[in-house]
Amino acid sequence: MLQLSIPRVRNLKAFRATISAVRSSHFSTAAEPSSSSTPPRVPNLIGGAFVNSQSSASIDVINPATQQVVSQVPLTTNEEFKAAVSSAKKAFQTWRNTPVTTRQRVMFKLQELIRRDIDKLALNITTEQGKTLKDAHGDVFRGLEVVEHACGTATLQMGEYVSNVSNGIDTYSIREPLGVCAGICPFNFPAMIPLWMFPIAVACGNTFILKPSEKDPGASVLLAELAMEAGLPDGVLNIVHGTNDIVNAICDDDDIRAVSFVGSNTAGMHIYSRASAKGKRVQSNMGAKNHGIVMPDASPDATLNALVAAGFGAAGQRCMALSTVVFVGGSKSWENKLVEYGKSLKVSSGTEPDADLGPVISKQAKERICNLIQSGIESGAKLLLDGRDIVVPGYEHGNFIGPTILSNVTADMECYKEEIFGPVLLCLEADSLEEAISIVNRNRLLPLFP
Repeated sequence: MLQLSIPRVRNLKAFRATISAVRSSHFSTAAEPSSSSTPPRVPNLIGGAFVNSQSSASIDVINPATQQVVSQVPLTTNEEFKAAVSSAKKAFQTWRNTPVTTRQRVMFKLQELIRRDIDKLALNITTEQGKTLKDAHGDVFRGLEVVEHACGTATLQMGEYVSNVSNGIDTYSIREPLGVCAGICPFNFPAMIPLWMFPIAVACGNTFILKPSEKDPGASVLLAELAMEAGLPDGVLNIVHGTNDIVNAICDDDDIRAVSFVGSNTAGMHIYSRASAKGKRVQSNMGAKNHGIVMPDASPDATLNALVAAGFGAAGQRCMALSTVVFVGGSKSWENKLVEYGKSLKVSSGTEPDADLGPVISKQAKERICNLIQSGIESGAKLLLDGRDIVVPGYEHGNFIGPTILSNVTADMECYKEEIFGPVLLCLEADSLEEAISIVNRNRLLPLFP
């Protein structure tokens, strides 16, 4: 058993006052400045205690609408990571033998607490990630649906029994937990994706190591607090922070039996190959280039509403965003209305009640998106709507990109080949439905999405 002395957060109530979205000026609104010169450090969760990392290295968590430093996330040390795994391994011995109905009751209580604190969670997400409050509520709600599903795991864990399968032979199967599992999360859904992972895992009797995105870890901390309030025993859920080093540690650790990942193709393929090489079960959900096909007789209003919502919602930062439209018979008759619908969307801080889309996550993300737009223009695409130079009053330093539409896009352009992950809609043309389907099926990103 690994022994490690880690300083606990001395005043957990005070820490909660800084990490909670509604109880701290750091997390309250996008417009308010920090009341302290030193932002709070996000703690690890190890063995049921929120503990300050001993690491001297940290990453600023930045409000993408204001560039305000919301908090600092430490790069968890290897010693702290080992302590988290050891805690999860120890807790597994008891948790695996906890009656399934007891684990089920924890999930029932967790969904109740998430509903109670949904506004806090949503405001924290908007502050750290930038999406609108409406989108942030949807982020939490979609995760809540998974918790509700976890409430029914008792029947899902039933085994099978067949008597007299052969002379004097009966057969049966049982479902058993694996042990310590881990989840590596992206920035774009700070509540939904952690809730995809740990509730199902722990409801089935596993223990869990959660690594939130270093860009917006606050929601994971809040959810962990709720899980503990719901009755989850110490060590069943642990949180560590970091970037490449901690990801590799998760992939390599012999005590971690399974890894779940959501994120980019490059990271996903690395995690899949590295973790599976160590004998782990791995699920790796990666990027996508989602296409829509529009027929000449499609309903104009319904089609335009669907394209704008799917293409520009959440600032295009979701793997299910519709980034590409193939117009059968040509796009000319659609372009003016599509631009009109795009211009009607309000770009602002996610805390503004009438905002339709907020900023993208970082200045680096904005630069990458703008570069892909420019590469399309230089390759011959026509810029129908340009959102690159948008300025939002009161949030002039935000990472904002308005709805952007490119037409005359071809399959050999870089902007088509890459997942843009921003509010950019590409318009292609096809002469027939068969040609449109062929264009979609040839895109190299499609096979990577499960």
